[in-house]
Amino acid sequence: MDRRNVLALLALAGAGSLGRPARAAPGPAARNVVLVHGLFADGSCWSDVIARLQAAGLNATAVQNPLTTFDEAVASVQRVLARQDGPTVLVGHSFAGMIIGEAGIDPKVSALVYVAARAPDAGEDYAALARTFPTPPASAGIVFDGEYGRLGEAAFLRDFAGDLPEARAKVLYAVQQPFEKALLAARTTQAAWRTKPSFYAVSTEDRTIDPDLERFMAKRMGAKTIAVKASHLSLISQPDAIAALILEAAGRP
Repeated sequence: MDRRNVLALLALAGAGSLGRPARAAPGPAARNVVLVHGLFADGSCWSDVIARLQAAGLNATAVQNPLTTFDEAVASVQRVLARQDGPTVLVGHSFAGMIIGEAGIDPKVSALVYVAARAPDAGEDYAALARTFPTPPASAGIVFDGEYGRLGEAAFLRDFAGDLPEARAKVLYAVQQPFEKALLAARTTQAAWRTKPSFYAVSTEDRTIDPDLERFMAKRMGAKTIAVKASHLSLISQPDAIAALILEAAGRP
């Protein structure tokens, strides 16, 4: 079976008995934004986006994802959501797309924003989905110390943060947090994008998640989609574009 047929079957499976996903549309205006980082990073990676959201009058909070177990990662987001005082846009980068898909069923969440992020359906094997697309170069750069993984320096600079100045990329490399290997086998039990307005920023120069896989997931969820000429770290190299998409999700002009 060729790749086109595989994708067609996956699309049909994704549109099964759970119903059609919600199309991106203005929800209730939100003044809160909760941002979640993925692997090879920490909460500081959102700093440039946060500054722009704050300038627009939004209350922004970056979650410090523990990168231990999937349940603990989701719980870290739920604790931050519990502190919000009204409608909240939930944003996830990279692996955190799985986390916001799970935690996003919270009634406070008014919209979801995926930034070069994983977006599996409930119970879907993301690794199997990803294997139907070319393997991204960054995958070969993951190194493990026992049960903890991280991205090696060469792969981090070239394949994760390839459009950032080298000095900035090296600082980000120095603060990356190791992740537990078990996270890679995690599966979601929820797909909040099926019921919440969703937005997706595709990184067209991504070497960590295949850009065509990003486009496929965005189309499947019916997301309002933008294409950003950026590496996997579009939230740092193109913060204006990412902040503008979040503002749109928040119902801000």
